[in-house]
Amino acid sequence: MGSLSLKDALTPSLGQAAFIAFFAYWTIWIIYTRWLHPLSKFPGPFWASVSRIWTVLHVLPGDAEKRQRKLHEKYGPIVRIAPNELITSDPAAIKTLYGTKAGTMKTDFYLAFRPPWARFPDHFSSPGGKEHGDRRRIVSSVYSMSSILQSERYIEACIDVWERKLDEMADRKESFDLWLWTRMYAYDVIGELFFSKMFGFLEAGRDHLGYIAATDDLIPVQFIAANMPTYVRSLFMLTGIMLPKVRGALKALDNLTEATVVMIKKRLAALQVDEPDAKPQRADILGKLLDISHRNGKEVDFELDDIKMESFGGFFAGSETTATTLTGILYHILRNRAVYNKLTSEIDAATQRNKLSTPHITYKEATALPYLVACIKEGMRMHPVNAVSFPRHVPETGCAVAGSWIPGGARIGVNMAVVHFDKGVFGDDAGVFRPERWIDGTRNPVEMERHLLNFGMGSRTCLGKNVSLPIPCAMDVLFGSWNRLLIAADISVRDIQGYPAATETVHV
Repeated sequence: MGSLSLKDALTPSLGQAAFIAFFAYWTIWIIYTRWLHPLSKFPGPFWASVSRIWTVLHVLPGDAEKRQRKLHEKYGPIVRIAPNELITSDPAAIKTLYGTKAGTMKTDFYLAFRPPWARFPDHFSSPGGKEHGDRRRIVSSVYSMSSILQSERYIEACIDVWERKLDEMADRKESFDLWLWTRMYAYDVIGELFFSKMFGFLEAGRDHLGYIAATDDLIPVQFIAANMPTYVRSLFMLTGIMLPKVRGALKALDNLTEATVVMIKKRLAALQVDEPDAKPQRADILGKLLDISHRNGKEVDFELDDIKMESFGGFFAGSETTATTLTGILYHILRNRAVYNKLTSEIDAATQRNKLSTPHITYKEATALPYLVACIKEGMRMHPVNAVSFPRHVPETGCAVAGSWIPGGARIGVNMAVVHFDKGVFGDDAGVFRPERWIDGTRNPVEMERHLLNFGMGSRTCLGKNVSLPIPCAMDVLFGSWNRLLIAADISVRDIQGYPAATETVHV
């Protein structure tokens, strides 16, 4: 056996070299992030400052808003949640970061929600700038309130089905899942608005097409991926196919995409048929998008794939945000008997004064009921459509937030589910559902509304928000059935299940 030379003894093995390199890298990286990084002066958990793994684990349980409130209680109005990312609870930061003249750009967080086949960045994931403004202007008229209200009576048809189903459940004295039924209602409304036809969820009384299950699989995986570095996401999805949830998310994306394609193909086939009865009889959103493509498609570069993107957005975003908003509003009203009684009294009084149409009231009539509007705003405040911070890149020149200077290029965001409970804006009882705050003069309603972020702010205000805003008339028309369900059927509000965590859905 040969002897071991001194040179061999001093030469590290490959494994030892790898360990030394790994140890050296992380030592240098930790020293840099903790003491030399531009964000090192901002407080936060130790592991958050050195790795985005902490950030992923932070959102994984689905209660980021609760965790972030505790972080702000411990560390103050600005907290470091990743090596290059901050969150702030300062209400004034909303205008600074999301206002029309903010000059901030969306980060790669949003890319996780962009379909891989999109020709252009969709309205949600687009970083901003001229391209975003140009693409938005192409379709903005389609989503205007006047355009949406052209289909108001078809939304009422969805309400009719829902009322009938509520009556049937009252007859059987059944409890039901409020979250599921608002989602089925929202999907059927999207079907009417986009494709002139309900998807049939309400009539079936279940997720018979699998769209809701597909969304449930897709959104959590997207949120996890969104909090990863961009270069890791592809590897995550590739290796993640071994995990049932990730496989389900990929299949869900295919299912929702295919559903969109099928609807467009059916419309195009109908338009090519000579018989008048085969063609759509009203101008739904899909028809208006096709009309834009037909008239100005070449000029503005708006093709069938772009129509597909808009329709997919309706499936994926319009339905979930509408359902989340309506669920939160109804949940709080039904759980607070005093609010429920006061609201029904307002509706009854307006009916007796002939201020409300029958059998369906209009959006305009509903918005003239001050307590109803207050209940809606308070429900949206208490249960926003998302509960994570949506980060922006600070301009290269930097900006001031909560009395601190944020260096250019840093990522920083506001969690609406944190700001919506700010006592300085909404009062000392901000944690309580109290619609009166909007109308009793104790708080400035304009100032409070300025801090509601359900539909975004500034140039990035949600393009499809008018799809959700006709909620007032839906609520009013439904109250007759709610009353029968709760009283005649002797069902306690505790039996109405399904109040989802805000992080389970996402705002587009």
